[in-house]
Amino acid sequence: MFVPALLAACSQQPHQPQFNSKKNAVVEPEIKIVDYLAVGCDRVWQIEDEESMKNPLYWMRAMDCSARLTPAEARTQARKWPAESWQNTFKQGVLLSNGNVTPVERRQYMVRLDSYSFDYPSSIRPLLQLWRDNQAAQLQLSQERTRYYHLQQTSDSELDALRQHQHLLARELADTRRKLETLTDIERQLSSRKSADVSDNSHVTEKENTPGAVQADETYVPSTSDNTASAAESETP
Repeated sequence: MFVPALLAACSQQPHQPQFNSKKNAVVEPEIKIVDYLAVGCDRVWQIEDEESMKNPLYWMRAMDCSARLTPAEARTQARKWPAESWQNTFKQGVLLSNGNVTPVERRQYMVRLDSYSFDYPSSIRPLLQLWRDNQAAQLQLSQERTRYYHLQQTSDSELDALRQHQHLLARELADTRRKLETLTDIERQLSSRKSADVSDNSHVTEKENTPGAVQADETYVPSTSDNTASAAESETP
């Protein structure tokens, strides 16, 4: 009696499959991320292992340390890394970019870095491209500043030439005014002299036309007959 009841109870319980937790557990990969922010800047430049060279976090730390150097220190540190590989060339470029370089120097280390473009690890290509775009923008800015400086020099020289021409025209205008004033004075003097001469001539003409003046000027001249008569009278006894 008990066996059939036990079998019936076992048949009513749901079947629950058993899983092996060890086989179905998700295996988490072991990832070790080096905290380059904890690495001192003095030691950052000495790191040369391949794993670090392929890590973008290392290069971000290197850029941060480079920005903290003075231009003279950055140049001194860059001389320690000759451009013999893409790693050294990149380090040199990162250091020189903060060393107050000229546009010619910036263009030179960009060309050297581009010569190793096929050797860049794929993990740092995006970061390196961003850095290179920034360098190209700074180079373009330098070119625009140089162009603006030349334009400003040209405009200043043109303004100086215009000022000198204006001063020359002002002097010529002043000379012309003085000459005109001199000519005006001469004409005024000549006009006054002519008016004085005209008044004198009119006064003399009026005197000559007066009758009393004519009679006073006339003198008696004896004739020959009068002289003969006076001689005969003197000879008569």
